Amino acid sequence: MIPLTISQISEIISGKVIGDGNKLITGSTFFDSRDIIENGIFLALQGEHVDGHDFVVQALSEGAGVAICNREVGDSCIVVKDAVEAITKLAAYVRQNINGLKVIAITGSHGKTTTKDLANYLLSMVGETIAPKSSFNNDLGVPITILRCKENTKFCILEMGARNLGDIAKLERTFLPDLGVVLGVGSAHIGIFGSQEMIASAKSEMVINLEPSKIAILGSYDDFTINMKKLTKAQVITFGEKSSNDVRATDIEIREGFAHFDLVTSFGRESVALRQAGRHQVANALAAAAIATALNVPIDKISAGLSTAESSSKWRMELHEIAGRLIINDSYNANPESMFAALEALRLFAQERGGRAWAFLGKMHELGDFSQSGHLEVSQKAINLEIDHLVAIGTREYLGESDLGSTAILFAENLESAREMARGSEAGDVILVKGSRAEGLEKLVELLIWDLNELPVEKSDG
Repeated sequence: MIPLTISQISEIISGKVIGDGNKLITGSTFFDSRDIIENGIFLALQGEHVDGHDFVVQALSEGAGVAICNREVGDSCIVVKDAVEAITKLAAYVRQNINGLKVIAITGSHGKTTTKDLANYLLSMVGETIAPKSSFNNDLGVPITILRCKENTKFCILEMGARNLGDIAKLERTFLPDLGVVLGVGSAHIGIFGSQEMIASAKSEMVINLEPSKIAILGSYDDFTINMKKLTKAQVITFGEKSSNDVRATDIEIREGFAHFDLVTSFGRESVALRQAGRHQVANALAAAAIATALNVPIDKISAGLSTAESSSKWRMELHEIAGRLIINDSYNANPESMFAALEALRLFAQERGGRAWAFLGKMHELGDFSQSGHLEVSQKAINLEIDHLVAIGTREYLGESDLGSTAILFAENLESAREMARGSEAGDVILVKGSRAEGLEKLVELLIWDLNELPVEKSDG
């Protein structure tokens, strides 16, 4: 964070100082007392099960500079009515007082984290860049990300999610992004919003509020998103695979599960070889390329960066090669669109390796009334792709009445049952594990890795 005294912070957030107001705070904001930030701001949040005020004294004794609290605790704190509102005010101040800081805000039904990671890698090549840790994309995570910015920070990347209409508009108006990015509109959270039209309305808040001097970056993979160009006064840059797109991919090939393509912009054409698995990563790479292009990063740097960037967020298309099997750990989250993409990647890997394709799938949450149809669409996709085994873990919603073709759809009551079924895999097979975050399917991956590591090493003839 930019250096501020406790009194200065208190004035910005309309709080009451307890302790030495002249103390200079140089660390950023945190709310987990297990991860102390030296001379930082400990945010004492009152949750349903845990009260952060119980940890204030510990945080201060272990190196925090000050706490923001709802009541007086410890010997160095600022008392406010609403802690989240307070750091929102502080983050807005920091955002406006770093000269030359460019803020990039990303939203979309899928691809936000990978796009954020790729954009972070590209922009870090040309300047100090801050990007969210984990999925910090709400009214708490966004200001905490901004408060990590320092006086020399050149780029700040934000993820902006929405659970209600108006969520993104509020964040956008508060933190004034220079670039507003909408990746696409899918069915994630459709159980909350009720329809894709409502999801599109929520996502469009990102570009509706942009000033004419700013830039809107829009994906062209669905009509909802590309039509948002009619709703913004800002300059529009589109990305996709059509000749009309400002940033596009052409001559796409999939080699050993990874996309290779030519990146084309108004600045030229360069080859790219991605290190993130799956055909769907092309869209994420193009979004990151569009961000970098808008910020005047040379195209040769963009192509080189995209070709060297590794996956940095856990449980997203992680690849584990063990005992001749390939495990794809994509267990971080799931919705129908991301399921389709993961299944397509699974099929590509299995075809190239000559083995069978196993899909261990958990429930997709937050689909509401669309839950049954959404799960059956995923099953149908698996059947159309001729996935050999679809193992539904803990939910029967994937089990339908349609012709299964060559696909065996099985039900596993729990992780242990799924683990037992996976013992039927053989060398050359590919195993995908995917489900919503609440399903905790990363535990299944750990079990499978353990089991496969216990297998005897196969010796080659001769």
